[in-house]
Amino acid sequence: MSDPTRARRASSFGSRAAAYAEHRPDYPREAIEWGLSGASGTPRRVLDLATGTGKLTLGLTELGLEVTAVEPDPEMRAELGRVVPSATSLAGQAERIPLPDAEVDAVFVGQAFHWFDVPAAMTEIARVLRPGGVLVPLWNYEDDSVPWVAEFGDLGRTGVSRAWTNGEQEPATHPGFEPFESRAFHHVQRRTAESLVETIATHSHLIVADPADAAARLAEIRRFLTANPHTASGEFDLPLRTWTFRARRR
Repeated sequence: MSDPTRARRASSFGSRAAAYAEHRPDYPREAIEWGLSGASGTPRRVLDLATGTGKLTLGLTELGLEVTAVEPDPEMRAELGRVVPSATSLAGQAERIPLPDAEVDAVFVGQAFHWFDVPAAMTEIARVLRPGGVLVPLWNYEDDSVPWVAEFGDLGRTGVSRAWTNGEQEPATHPGFEPFESRAFHHVQRRTAESLVETIATHSHLIVADPADAAARLAEIRRFLTANPHTASGEFDLPLRTWTFRARRR
């Protein structure tokens, strides 16, 4: 993928902010707690970086944590303010975080770490993390160990964010952090065929695609879901796996 295409996709989500807030899945509590347990001491101050519309922010606040949310897109921040009004929301990005040194005990990144300039971002994350704090990137993916989910995934998958979880790439290393650990957690999202189509429509490759091409792809996905016995009749549970990584600040 060329750099201009990558940049366009990375900045595309604001145009679908309301749909993103409505249709993207949240994150399981056990994944968040496992990430937090990688820090020394008891984390209390947490940064949700590239927070989007607050899917992860909400789970962090429900644990009683003091959460600062940093997001570059104003439309996504507007949805965040509606969904999680208790969180402190700031404009910023991973390579330039608007926080002082050693300000937080943990940095979480939901569904966004693959868009960062990773070496620069990890240097900046190390700056705002206290020693012993933890960096926790997470990704939700369809659980393709389930046959129909694997078939569905082949229709809409792009692979941009899967390098760490499918073995194509080793997790990043950085002198400020101990090596990453990883664990996958089972998760589900209650869906209908139409709401799952709307979820896929919030993926960046379709947001930036030619409208006719995007419509054709979504129509193909809709045909699959309306013909598949697991998804054709009303609501169903979409099986997910939440891949969670953690690395402690040296």
